Amino acid sequence: MDRCSHEIFPRIMPHVHTWVNLFGPNYLNWYGHQAQLVVTEVELIKEIMNNKDGVYPKIKLEGHAKKLLGDGLSSTEGDKWTKLRKLANGVFHGESLKSMTAAMMSSTETMLKSWKEYDGKEIEIRLPGISDWIKSDDDMESEKLEQGIKYCILEIIRKRDEEITNLNTSMNDYLGELLVASQDEDDLKRISIDDVVDECKTFYFAGHETTASLLGWTVYLLATHHEWQERAREEVLEVFGNANPNQYSITRLNTINMIVNESLRLYPPVPALKRKVETKVRLGKMTLPPNTELYICPIAVHHDPKIWGADVHLFKPERFEGGIAKAANNTPAAFLPFGFGPRTCVGLNFALVEAKIALVMILQRFKFKLSPNYVHSPVQVFMVRPQHGVQIILDAI
Repeated sequence: MDRCSHEIFPRIMPHVHTWVNLFGPNYLNWYGHQAQLVVTEVELIKEIMNNKDGVYPKIKLEGHAKKLLGDGLSSTEGDKWTKLRKLANGVFHGESLKSMTAAMMSSTETMLKSWKEYDGKEIEIRLPGISDWIKSDDDMESEKLEQGIKYCILEIIRKRDEEITNLNTSMNDYLGELLVASQDEDDLKRISIDDVVDECKTFYFAGHETTASLLGWTVYLLATHHEWQERAREEVLEVFGNANPNQYSITRLNTINMIVNESLRLYPPVPALKRKVETKVRLGKMTLPPNTELYICPIAVHHDPKIWGADVHLFKPERFEGGIAKAANNTPAAFLPFGFGPRTCVGLNFALVEAKIALVMILQRFKFKLSPNYVHSPVQVFMVRPQHGVQIILDAI
């Protein structure tokens, strides 16, 4: 694949790309014995994702996804989802998010210190995550992996409990809130330790993968579009100079915001979403029977020239200068890197702040270009990610 090509839809989902062109934006196929309606029409996607009458619930996770993510906020339904969502909403918004920025900066600082020895040299930005945990399809190996992850998380929980008991510290982060909920005297509000474990899995794997994918592709895009890298750096230095970023000033970075949105459009972390039909329902001109699976394709919508224009496959952050709605031709549901509707990813603000802080700190310290050794090979392993990592050559400022 050409290293400067962003036309990834036919590569990531060749079957959907081919059949949409043959049969139209929505078509029925069979996934084994399961009837599956592939949906790429924006208005229908909006209706499904808004799920006003509760007839389009999420599909239960299976296989590796179930073992790694459990039954956490991203996949559960009903009262349990309401309970967990309320907890998460309080942690990942407003003032609560502010308390996490120091940890984000500290983590980025540690990474960038290790980069100093690569001044003038190639460094590989590799994105460890779920794909590196999956080494075998063997059920026994998978079971050991699941138990190992659970043991690690239970150890983290135990140590946090000890800190709270011995040091009388507060519990104002997500793990702390989950532990408080696990000890609630009200049966309707209390969650189990297994629920806490599943939430930790979801936060680490899904949350980490999303941000890692976004950062990897954004660094790649800036390494191949030096004019935008320079514009972003000028903005960063104007707002922050050499000082560390903060959550509030991050919102003033219009150029960075446009770049991040364009990166999410071209390389959406989650290329497909699944829902099911709970009861017989009318969707557009179609009547769908219960248990039909719905296969929604953000990547198809993000690369649709009817929405984004003839330059849909080009990296043009300026298209977001007037905001998402204007860029998407007044079709907000055409931009859904974090989902849409009531099940929009609760960690959206967290992921964006984390990614922008990392980008700011990188741009303050380094110029970078793409290495000749880079091989452009986008793949889907849970998220859309560079198969061989991103190799860049650093130039310290």
